[in-house]
Amino acid sequence: MRFATLADGSPDGRLHLVSRDNTRCIPAAAVQSLRLLMEDWDTFAPALEAQYAALNAGGGAPFDPERALAPLPRAWQWLDGSAYDSHGTLMQKVFGLDPNPPGRPLMYQGMSDRFIGATQDVPLPSEADGIDFEGEFGVICDHVPMGSTAAEAAARIRLVVQINDWSLRAIAPVEMKTGFGWVQAKPACAVAPVALTPDELGAAWRDARVALPLRVELNAEPFGNAEGYPMSYGFDQLLAHAARSRDLVAGTVLGSGTVSNENFREVGSSCLAERRAIELLDEGAPRTPYMGFGDRVFMECRGRDHAPLFGAIDQQVIKGGRT
Repeated sequence: MRFATLADGSPDGRLHLVSRDNTRCIPAAAVQSLRLLMEDWDTFAPALEAQYAALNAGGGAPFDPERALAPLPRAWQWLDGSAYDSHGTLMQKVFGLDPNPPGRPLMYQGMSDRFIGATQDVPLPSEADGIDFEGEFGVICDHVPMGSTAAEAAARIRLVVQINDWSLRAIAPVEMKTGFGWVQAKPACAVAPVALTPDELGAAWRDARVALPLRVELNAEPFGNAEGYPMSYGFDQLLAHAARSRDLVAGTVLGSGTVSNENFREVGSSCLAERRAIELLDEGAPRTPYMGFGDRVFMECRGRDHAPLFGAIDQQVIKGGRT
């Protein structure tokens, strides 16, 4: 199944089913919002499956992704990993960081009370903060009990999403030194308009990973096309790690971290920090600036047959906050 959320004046929006070609949609008859669906998936899913089949047979209204909110406009929990070793190793080398503890995924808990729609402008306070995008994949899970194995966690993955995890790079090192984690450095994330059940990805959902490239453009220029599969930990393992000492509530969103490949010089990057780190290694200094007000980032993942999947993230950074 494919889901999108359209604005209706409520905090959670109105859940819609989206056709397999992402061209048509219809309000979900069984449940009002994706948040409520995640909290009682087994009750609502059979009726939604029948409605989805009927939608794909014809009918519905045109689906306009620019009217869509994030599929889950707010969630009880947002966890983000850093599951691509090529990205982590590069950052360690450039900035003299200690190696990651072996066998322990990197993960932080971030802001979950708001996720930005894929075409909404992104208001941020200052260009001096080092404005950066991070192209990621993510999952939304059902309830994962404390102590679940990776196999048990995999069975609780209900939806797959595409994420832009906005970061303020100038603030991050300051907050990291406190030992208490990020607050100011991590504003609200954006999520592509369509959330998919894993079966919609077919063979591209493999080992609890998205085995497809994520195309990134900055100001309409190609920036990256890294493959999503080479995660050092799959989403099943990341969920099991997060659930070691606590239950994960239904509707928890978990991200992969910046999509990155070992051959980043050939395929490009999914964030500016990685591009700048490569330039520092190769040229002695970074030359690509962080984003300024008016800059745009575009992200899209399509199937191997070029069929649409999550829809595109296409966002402009604007001046925000009190003046």
